[in-house]
Amino acid sequence: MREHLEAINHREALLLTEDMINNEEIMSERLIKDHHAIILHGIDNRNAGVYRKSIVIISGASHTPPDYMSVPQLMSDLISWYSEENRLHPVEKAAILYSKFVNIHPFIDGNGRTSRLLMNLELVKLGYLSVIIEQEKRFNYYEVLDIAGTNKKYKPFVEFIMDYEVKELKRYVQLIKRNQELDEPGL
Repeated sequence: MREHLEAINHREALLLTEDMINNEEIMSERLIKDHHAIILHGIDNRNAGVYRKSIVIISGASHTPPDYMSVPQLMSDLISWYSEENRLHPVEKAAILYSKFVNIHPFIDGNGRTSRLLMNLELVKLGYLSVIIEQEKRFNYYEVLDIAGTNKKYKPFVEFIMDYEVKELKRYVQLIKRNQELDEPGL
């Protein structure tokens, strides 16, 4: 049942993301909490859209998330950083947002799903394509994410996300070319 609810909730969160893009909403704690509330709807309503109130450990990671008491301030700092940071390439900025968010680990559950939605929201808002991390790349994904969390070295994770973005853009160009070929028979 949980997997069924996760699929339904993910669809609803994507629809919310689409609305936010269309309405040109800016990144905020409210936006983050709204996404998280949808992700956990019917799964854990008590914790949906609410910052964690306990210590958590990420299984298999070297990085230990900060104490729950510091989460509200860290999230406020994250939003300030994101709002003020204008020097980075948009894909780099979205990847670092993802990394910083998931390493704060503000919620008891659903942090990965929420961070992926936020990153993709920002990518699409800025004219890029969504990034979907393949199952077979999960080990590498966790490895570079852990490096960012423990050492604050974001470059390996940024490059990981940029490689995915390039792959998605190439795939998109190929689709456009195929459609053009179908529209222009005999050429």
